[in-house]
Amino acid sequence: MGELSEARRDLLESVAEEFLHNSWAGRRLVAVEATTEEDAARFADDLAAVLVARGQPAVRRSVGDVDEATLRRDTIEPFRDGTLAGAQDDETILVVDGRRLLNRSVRGIWHFAIWTLRDDELPHGTADVNVDVSDESAPTRYFYDLCKLPPSVGERRADPSMPVVESRA
Repeated sequence: MGELSEARRDLLESVAEEFLHNSWAGRRLVAVEATTEEDAARFADDLAAVLVARGQPAVRRSVGDVDEATLRRDTIEPFRDGTLAGAQDDETILVVDGRRLLNRSVRGIWHFAIWTLRDDELPHGTADVNVDVSDESAPTRYFYDLCKLPPSVGERRADPSMPVVESRA
């Protein structure tokens, strides 16, 4: 984690506090997704660093565009078994970024889910926290009436030819 602006650090601390309040012990899993891999990876890196600074053992993984079976086999199961490199402590938090992490098929894996968005992108209806990172130095928590969103908003298809709703337009 590089030098963070005060506003970015404050938001990350707030997200970390909410997560730790709700998931305070054991092996815990956090998903970070965005429309761009860079936004998700940066937010996940910064969140993991904030968790470590708070005395929490945290491990980072970027999984890219992964299907459920691969995600479970290569990342989740080794983490739960304590065999994932760097995650041997029973109190470890695994912070994962990638695509399709908030899809219906894997929603139940995560203890906490974060969606980062920019400009006119829609929030994700199943994320615990939606963060607008349009201004990286001053990201903001994004609140939205999620009842107004169709259920497919944010769902990523394995088949890229399938339409996905990803903007407010």
